[in-house]
Amino acid sequence: MPIFEEHPLKPFLPRNAKVLLLGSFPPQQKRWSMDFFYPNYQNDMWRIMGLLFFADRNAFVDSANKRFKKEEICQFAEEVGIALYDTAEAVRRLKDNASDNHLEIVRPTRIEELLEQLPSCKAIVATGEKAAGEIVQQYGVLKPQIGCSVPIQFGQRSLLFYRMPSTSRAYPLAIEKKAASYHAMFGELGLL
Repeated sequence: MPIFEEHPLKPFLPRNAKVLLLGSFPPQQKRWSMDFFYPNYQNDMWRIMGLLFFADRNAFVDSANKRFKKEEICQFAEEVGIALYDTAEAVRRLKDNASDNHLEIVRPTRIEELLEQLPSCKAIVATGEKAAGEIVQQYGVLKPQIGCSVPIQFGQRSLLFYRMPSTSRAYPLAIEKKAASYHAMFGELGLL
């Protein structure tokens, strides 16, 4: 049985965050183009954010070096109010790849502990199927349709739980269609 991996990043939790984006777990570090969330250069998260907020899919892309611009991404997320983490704090990789299908969650993230540090947060957003499934399993809520939300309770707090299309290129949907779902969600939350 393969050994498990601890999450290599600390949660990114701007105090003013209105939304908490939750993926599943970072890919292996050999696939990273930066030391931050959604680090795989093939992942479209930061291209989608560039499209939505700057009308430029390459706003956060350093094409010459095949990297993302971490400092600009962090500043942007802080200013807009986007927190980032994942639904797993420790995983076991069942195959030597970045696929969520081959991740076994050993220790799930206690999302309520993240939310305690985010008093302005209105929504948690699963950025893929594995993340959505983990939230449904942990908190016993209905799984929303892709691009939609359902209410979710964390103690005395009522939030929205969104399930968004994966930003992985393995998910067979054009970046413009993925961006449209994210645009609708950020619009509903007042971030756009």
